[in-house]
Amino acid sequence: MNVKEGNPHMDNTPSISDEKAGIQLKDISWWFLAIILIFVWAIYIFLTRENYQEAFNFIKIGIAVTIKTSLIAYAFAVALGLFAGLGRISKNIFFNNLSRLYVELIRGIPMLVLIFFIALVGVPMFVDGINAFGAWLVSIGLGVIGAPLSGFGNRAFTMNSRAIIALSVTYGAFLAEIFRAGIQSIGRGQMEAGRSLGMSYGQTMRHIILPQAVRNVLPALANDFVAMVKDSSLVSVLAVR
Repeated sequence: MNVKEGNPHMDNTPSISDEKAGIQLKDISWWFLAIILIFVWAIYIFLTRENYQEAFNFIKIGIAVTIKTSLIAYAFAVALGLFAGLGRISKNIFFNNLSRLYVELIRGIPMLVLIFFIALVGVPMFVDGINAFGAWLVSIGLGVIGAPLSGFGNRAFTMNSRAIIALSVTYGAFLAEIFRAGIQSIGRGQMEAGRSLGMSYGQTMRHIILPQAVRNVLPALANDFVAMVKDSSLVSVLAVR
């Protein structure tokens, strides 16, 4: 006897290939295809019409500045944020309070205000401090070291570098909290296990805690990078180019 004849329900059972075909048709991201078509159409317009080509030349310059500024600033922000994040969990009172002050102060100030302050006030104050230190070195007979420092000028910091400093300082405070949360998400047993193996505190953090913490906070780090790329448009107030 035929198996299908003995079991009438098998005639109504869809095959695996039919199910896959239905799922593929159902799950097609039509909005994504529409975006691709619009993107292809825009590229065609830019390449075939002269007035659009001229506009795209300016856009390319802006894209290059955005990418360069964001990548460099984010690299410094990650380093600063990791350092401040370690300070937030440090048992050293001075280091802990200094990191807390930095995080709470920077996060509570609007970014545009910080950009203006760091670029137009903070950097000149830093240069004045270097000049004063250089003049003091010259006064005590260390002119070889002090002379270059005393002649250090504001022009050594271009607006691009000031924008990078401003973004790094700003996002370093946000990344500090991300790293702090990531480190504290690791169980205490991990630290105890490392110390029981004879590792120092620094070795345990470097080889056991931080690798796991960084893996846990990767999505948050990616989100902050996207946010920095968007906020990099604010440095246009400094005529960055």
